[in-house]
Amino acid sequence: MLRRLLVATLAAALSLTAAPVQAAQELAGAVFPADIVAQDFPDPDVFQQNGTWYAYSTNSTPWAVPVATATSASGPWTIRGDAMPGGPSAAWAQPGRTWAPDVYPNPDGTYTLTYTAWHKASGRQCIGVATATSPRGPFTPVGTEPLICPLDLGGAIDPNTFVDRNGTRYLVWKNDGNAIGKPSTLWLTKTTNNGRTLVGADTALLSSSGIIEAPDLVQRDSRYLLFFSTGGYNDCNYQTSYATATSLTGPWSVAGRPLMTTQTFDGHVCGPGGADFVGDKVFMHGWKNNDRHLYVADVGWPNDYPVVRGSRVRTESESGQLNHCVVRANANGASDGKVVGYIDYADSWVENRVYAPVAGGYTLNVRYANGSAGTASHGLSVNGVSQGSVSYPVTGWDNWQESAVPVTLNAGWNTVRLSKGDLYTEVDHLELQ
Repeated sequence: MLRRLLVATLAAALSLTAAPVQAAQELAGAVFPADIVAQDFPDPDVFQQNGTWYAYSTNSTPWAVPVATATSASGPWTIRGDAMPGGPSAAWAQPGRTWAPDVYPNPDGTYTLTYTAWHKASGRQCIGVATATSPRGPFTPVGTEPLICPLDLGGAIDPNTFVDRNGTRYLVWKNDGNAIGKPSTLWLTKTTNNGRTLVGADTALLSSSGIIEAPDLVQRDSRYLLFFSTGGYNDCNYQTSYATATSLTGPWSVAGRPLMTTQTFDGHVCGPGGADFVGDKVFMHGWKNNDRHLYVADVGWPNDYPVVRGSRVRTESESGQLNHCVVRANANGASDGKVVGYIDYADSWVENRVYAPVAGGYTLNVRYANGSAGTASHGLSVNGVSQGSVSYPVTGWDNWQESAVPVTLNAGWNTVRLSKGDLYTEVDHLELQ
């Protein structure tokens, strides 16, 4: 580091100032989620059948369960009205607060709607069931009592139907503990093959003393993934995380970083939550103009883990292959405390792999520190082909900033190489979006 300290001293003596780093959202590379229903359409549930996409949402005036259709996931989407025009069961529920509908096609050609409604007797939220012969409804409530209503645990919300590959059907749901100052848990309960009756005991999956809700359970070849929302739904702090397990009963391991936040989308979606994963698409809501709009994004599944296009995915530079450069440990302020330095020679490079859900344009964000006497750079190549360079304005050593550059990637895994350019820079990590 002696040479770097000397260069930093020279830069200070010359009173050099760092040029502003261009924000990633100003570049053409990143493709952020598309706003496909530009009005209030929160807590979406989506499925595709016979060439038509169907989407349902939490109540929005004047509908108890708004339903929309499209011929493709990206739209155009058309709101068709109320899927449950009579509202929730009058026997136990009252109008309003009809939340987070879940619609699933049954083997007999009918459809089951599992919904959250306002319990008359207690004022809490509970889960009910309705059925229809068409995905657009009209759905008619079943029974005179809620399907799930643990009042001692705060009630129940956010049902999600899951059918295992062996054909067993389950309902994932949340006891609304945070509504009464108690812990909340995501539960798994077996149901009949039409989802109208519970079978057996409840199995706890994940618990939190804070907010954990909006579960969506997905099965991949090597693991189960349980997606959920955290933070308050009413602002941009809402976000989507997930946990994984090799068995439905766990143990479940929560991912080290949230999958989708306002920050990972660089502010292009405010409070991404209520996520519903459907194959290679994810639908979510986000705040815009005082409503929660419906968004869609592409999803890839490298090694059966999710990557959402437009949401930052971090790769530590030191985790890649290095040639004639070094890893510096105990780097103050660096992610994981390690950086790659001394990319200073004609044959110096660091190479990392990044994953693109689909082919096209992305933004590569490089976190760096430059204590040189001027703007530094690295050569940039992707899959062995030059894509220009990355420029690094002066920051001073261990003052980590970000430089962003558009890149074009193939679908799947891509190899990104940073090689010797002008002057000297250390690299902390890469974030692709």
